[in-house]
Amino acid sequence: MDNKDSEAEIHPLKTEDVKAQENHENSVERRIVSKQPSQLSRLSRWRTAAFFISLFLCLIIVFAFSFIIPCPERPVSERTWFRNYDNAVAYQFLAIEDVNEDKVQDVIFAFKASNGSGSFNASCLDEGLPSPCAFLAAVSGTNGRVLWERPAAEEVEWLECGIQELGGAEALGCLVVGKPMSLTAVDLRTGEVQWRQSGDFGANYTVLTPVSVIPDVDSDGVQDLIIFIATGDKIKTFIHSGKNGKQIGSAGSLNVDGKARYIRLNLDSSSYFLFYTENSLYAYSLKDLYSAATGMEIKLPSLEQDPQWEKNIDSTTRRLSLLSFGDVHYLAKIPGHSRENILVVNSEMATLINAQNLQTVWTLNVSRVLSEPLLGYYKPDVLGVVLESEIGPNRKKVMIVESGSGAVQWDLKLNSRAESPGPATLSTADHRSAFLIWGEYQVPGNETRSRAPLQKLYLFHPSYTNVLLELRNSTDQVIAFSAALFERSRHACYVLLRGPQPSEEPGSVSLMKRKLKEDVSESRVVWLSQVAVDSEQYVRDRLYRMRFHSRV
Repeated sequence: MDNKDSEAEIHPLKTEDVKAQENHENSVERRIVSKQPSQLSRLSRWRTAAFFISLFLCLIIVFAFSFIIPCPERPVSERTWFRNYDNAVAYQFLAIEDVNEDKVQDVIFAFKASNGSGSFNASCLDEGLPSPCAFLAAVSGTNGRVLWERPAAEEVEWLECGIQELGGAEALGCLVVGKPMSLTAVDLRTGEVQWRQSGDFGANYTVLTPVSVIPDVDSDGVQDLIIFIATGDKIKTFIHSGKNGKQIGSAGSLNVDGKARYIRLNLDSSSYFLFYTENSLYAYSLKDLYSAATGMEIKLPSLEQDPQWEKNIDSTTRRLSLLSFGDVHYLAKIPGHSRENILVVNSEMATLINAQNLQTVWTLNVSRVLSEPLLGYYKPDVLGVVLESEIGPNRKKVMIVESGSGAVQWDLKLNSRAESPGPATLSTADHRSAFLIWGEYQVPGNETRSRAPLQKLYLFHPSYTNVLLELRNSTDQVIAFSAALFERSRHACYVLLRGPQPSEEPGSVSLMKRKLKEDVSESRVVWLSQVAVDSEQYVRDRLYRMRFHSRV
C-alpha cells in the first residue's frame, strides 16, 4: 500500500489514466452484458416464428391432401353381378385379366350370337363374318359392365389371353383360334383387332391346345407363336410371327400313333414339347421343331437340346424310351426344387417323373381320372395335387396328394354328374389353399342312386378337415367355372358361365361373378364325421374371416 501511495504521489497523471481505463472497461462490460439478453430474446423470437410457420405449412399440406387434392378412387366392386345374353350359345372359355387397368381383374369370354349386347352396336357383318358368329367380350370385374365386344370368328376353337406383346402392342393380347382355321390377335385393353390370318387345313383337323408362345425367332422384337394341327396320325407344325401373324418358314410334320395332346416343359436351357397318345409319349425340342418348320438351325443360346433327355429319346421315332406308359390320360407339370417335374396319369395310376434324370419319384393307384390335375396347398407351403377319379356310376373320389411324396393328405367321395365342372383353388394367408369342389355329398351308408346327382359347390379348407361348406346348388348347365382373387390378396370370387353349348339350340347365356364371402355367410355346414368340434355359426364366422394371399 505504501508503495502504491508513493507511486501515486510521484506519477499523479498516470494513476488517473489507469482509473479512467478501468472505468471504461467496466462500462463496456456492462454494455455487453446488457446487449446479450436482448440478442437472446430476439433469437428466441425468430425460432418461435420459424416453428409456427413450419407448423402452419404442415397443416396446409395435410389439409390439401385430405380435402382439396382428391385421392385415387378405389373401384367399389359389387358382391354379385350378372350379364345375360338371349338367343346365344356359350363357349367353354373363361379368362381373367385386368382389362381396363383399374387393378381389379376382369372377365373375358366368348359366345355365339347374331348381335352383341345393347352396349355396343357390333354385328358379324362389321368384321365380314356370316351371322351368327362368335363374339369376344370383356366384362368389368367390379360391376359387370361390358368394356368391349368384338366379332372374332365364325366359330371359336380356342381362346388364350394374357399374351405379351401380341401384335407389337404394349398391352396384353388375346389370341382367338377360329374355325374355319383363322388366327386373330385382339388388344386386351381396347378390343381392337391387331391382325388376322387365315389358313386352309382341310375338313378333318384338330388344333392342339394351348397355343405356345416362343422366343422371337424372326428378329422383329416380338415373341412368336407355334401352333400344332393334328390330321390323322400326323401333326403339322406352324410358326407364326407374333407381330403380324404371318407364317415363318413352311409347315413341319411329326408322326404319332393316334390322337395326341401335348404339354410344354421348360428345362434349364432348353424347351421340350411332349406329345402323348394312348400308347406312346414323344418328345421334341423347340430347336427340332424350328428346324423342321424353317429348314434352318435356331441360333438362340437359351434354346438348346438337353443332353440327358436326348440320350433317352429315340432319334428316329422321338419316343421317350424310359417312359413306357400305356393309356395316358393326362400329363401335368409339377414344380420341383430346381425344375418342373412331370405327372403322368393313365387309367390305373399316377406317376411323378423327375424331369432331370427321368426317374420315377412316386406312384399312386388311381383309376379313371376325370379332370386335369390341379395344384393347391393342403399344408403350409407344401405343394399338393388335386385328383378327381371315377369310382362308379355318377360317383367320384377327390384326393389331395402331396407332390413330393405322393402321400394322400385328404380324400372325399361325392356323387357327381358327367358334365360337372372341375375343381378350383384359392391361396389363403396361412400359406394354404381353399378348395372349391363340385358334386353332391351324402352321408356314408345313406347314398341315393335312384336320381341324378345334384350339382352343388362346396368349400373346403384344411383348418377344418371334417367340414364342408355348401355354397350353392346350381340346376343350370355350367359351361365354364373359374375362381380368382379379383384384387391383390383380397376379393376372392368365382365366375360361372351358364347356358347352351355350340352343339345345342341357342338360348339364354348367363355370366355371373359372386364374391365368395357372400356364399360363406349363407352356407350350410356339412360335417364329414359325427364329431362336431365347434358350432356351425362359429365355423361359418371363422371361414368368413379367412384372408387370402396372391402368390407370386
